[in-house]
Amino acid sequence: MNRRDFVGRVSMSAAGLWHAGQCTRGTGPVSGFKLGFTTDEVTQDLEAALTFAQEFRLKWVEIRNLWDRYVTETSLDDVKRAKQLCDSHGVSVSVLDTALFKCALPGTKPAGNLRDDYPYEEQVKLLKRAIERSELLETRFIRIFSFWRVENPDRVWDRVVEHLLKAVGMAHATDRVLLLENVGGGMVETSAESARVLEAISSPNLGLAWDPANAFCAGEKPYEDGYSLLDKKRVYHIHLRDAGREPGTNRCRWLPVGKGEIDNYGLLRALVRDKYQGTLSLETHYQRPDKNRELATRESLEGLLALMQKIQ
Repeated sequence: MNRRDFVGRVSMSAAGLWHAGQCTRGTGPVSGFKLGFTTDEVTQDLEAALTFAQEFRLKWVEIRNLWDRYVTETSLDDVKRAKQLCDSHGVSVSVLDTALFKCALPGTKPAGNLRDDYPYEEQVKLLKRAIERSELLETRFIRIFSFWRVENPDRVWDRVVEHLLKAVGMAHATDRVLLLENVGGGMVETSAESARVLEAISSPNLGLAWDPANAFCAGEKPYEDGYSLLDKKRVYHIHLRDAGREPGTNRCRWLPVGKGEIDNYGLLRALVRDKYQGTLSLETHYQRPDKNRELATRESLEGLLALMQKIQ
């Protein structure tokens, strides 16, 4: 099958799932889902990514990189241009992604071979840039992290909470909500650790951008085990993708939705049952042998929409 035939077949099948029955907006139990994707998982060209969203009638996008620059480094003029493009395509921004606290806590050494995205000294300025850009993109939600993981995390847990509290104070002053993402190599890798942070910081200006796949890779069963631990009212955003374990090494590897070991179907049913009101982003990560990011996202989107179609 040549590339043109493949694109056409995947596009028609995935779009058909979206238009049919359960997945059509306003007709079935999943119609309330605010489904989108992380734009640079498809392409660095925002306009092309928004055209992709239109093809599947997706009304939400998560923005991390714009035109080969992290959104917090993109000029304000380009951010305004991005907002105009979103408006013209009828798409809203769910979350503005940052690399806040994706660095070593002062005086600590990361447990893994990890490098700071930004030095610790630049974190306050980074958050200020994120707040400014989130206002332009008209989203209250800003994705953050929890510092690099150390040996014996309990030893510095209170210090991590203290830094998060200061950032939450800045968010409160500007009517923003910081969404903590659990990520491999971070102090918060699992749903259990996510729940622990929320218990320590009760502010409504802190919530979760929960990543079940990252929890899976950290050794947790994200559904039902991890999900059962979360304060559902403070989960504002969820990343969806799939993963499995490499035979022999047990290393985590990304796969198209429906081809791995994560119970995304069970999770989606639980979200319907629990009347989840937040946004969902397909964050593919899976790579095809030909490295075509758009086709990889189409494969995963097809799998995700197939799961949604099954929900009764």
